[in-house]
Amino acid sequence: MAIRRERAHPDPASPGASVPAESVVVGDEDWYGRDLSGQRYTRHTFYDTDWTEVVNEGGIFDECTFSGVRFNASRHSSAAFTNCTFRRCTFFDTVFEQCKFVGSQFQNCTFNILRVTGGDWSFVALPKADLRGAAFDGVRMRECDLTGARLEGASLVVADLSGATFLGANLSGADLRGSDLSSLNPLAVQVSGAKIDLEQAAVIAGALGLEVT
Repeated sequence: MAIRRERAHPDPASPGASVPAESVVVGDEDWYGRDLSGQRYTRHTFYDTDWTEVVNEGGIFDECTFSGVRFNASRHSSAAFTNCTFRRCTFFDTVFEQCKFVGSQFQNCTFNILRVTGGDWSFVALPKADLRGAAFDGVRMRECDLTGARLEGASLVVADLSGATFLGANLSGADLRGSDLSSLNPLAVQVSGAKIDLEQAAVIAGALGLEVT
């Protein structure tokens, strides 16, 4: 078992400075099929840990770091991953239902067959993420960073994407129907074959300086 507890030292230049709560490092662990429902972790670091087929209903992870964690075939509902960092994690056939990811960031992760239903992914950073074929249904994604993201064939339906950044993203063949595309610059992304509805078409036409009558 590779668990290490670390306690930060107070700033020697500031007498009486409070000592932050201890952080826990969990490394190279096999959590296959573990039930994490209702558990809470704050400022934990998980690295090279297997979360395959984990079940998580209502678990809370705040300011945690996940590095090389395998979330394959895991199921998460009404859980929270707030202000977390995910590095080199795999999300193969992973499902998130009504989960909260506000302020989290993803770096060099893989998302094969990712399915997200509902929940709040506002202020999430997914720059250059490969989200081809991923499905986001009814998700709040305000000011989400999708700069350079690959979203070919992805589904982003009935999503609140207001203020989202799409610069350089590839949305070819994506299903965007019912989503807020007010921040989408059609000249700064690839949108060939993307599906939109009539209301969205009017918004995009307006962004191009066209007048719909």
